[in-house]
Amino acid sequence: MKTVQFRYGKDNLGYLIHGQEYAMAVDGGAVGEIIHYLRDNSLKLEFVTNTHSHGDHTCGNRELLGITGAEFLDVGTLPELGSIGLEGSEIKVIPTPGHTSDSLCFLFDDVLLSGDTLFMGKVGRCFTGDIHSFYLSIKKILALSDETVVYAGHDYVLEYLKTAKELQPANSFISEYLMEYNPDLVKSTLGAEKKIDPFISFNEPEIIELLISRKLPVDTEFDRFSSIMSLI
Repeated sequence: MKTVQFRYGKDNLGYLIHGQEYAMAVDGGAVGEIIHYLRDNSLKLEFVTNTHSHGDHTCGNRELLGITGAEFLDVGTLPELGSIGLEGSEIKVIPTPGHTSDSLCFLFDDVLLSGDTLFMGKVGRCFTGDIHSFYLSIKKILALSDETVVYAGHDYVLEYLKTAKELQPANSFISEYLMEYNPDLVKSTLGAEKKIDPFISFNEPEIIELLISRKLPVDTEFDRFSSIMSLI
């Protein structure tokens, strides 16, 4: 399966997943660009769906559905399905509540569409206030292979790497990461994120030392996650 990224608005990132004939749009706000791509590549849009229900991610749904006649997969019902079949391939649905109660990620072919659960350099904001559920969601992602390619819902790279550098001034990987940043194709690997993102590296000694220096709890893994999240 191929993953195509579309930028829209100031920093939103939407996607098409497709094979030889059929495609699925995820957070398809870049309606015009998506339609052109479908036509140029003789693809039929089979599904339209989202990583969560915030308006900046769902804004293209109605127009895409009207133009293409695709089937709408409501984000609220996807966890019940468990997976989506597209041209003989399985796209796994991973519920990741925290940013919103209906947040989820899509996993296929070692590719993760992480929505607003995991960005490049930071996790999303926990708008639900349910830090424990968000912790469990991040643990699901951390259990994936380090080679997993991560595509997020926004390009916040420069802002979030600045925060990462402030929290980890001695981390040389951050400068290397920034040298490879390409605003025309924003992606990373889970392994690279573990090296530079303090919000998923809460078990690393330097992050624990940081939390202790801020007089924050570190006794349990959840304590460490909750403490680092308090620094967002």
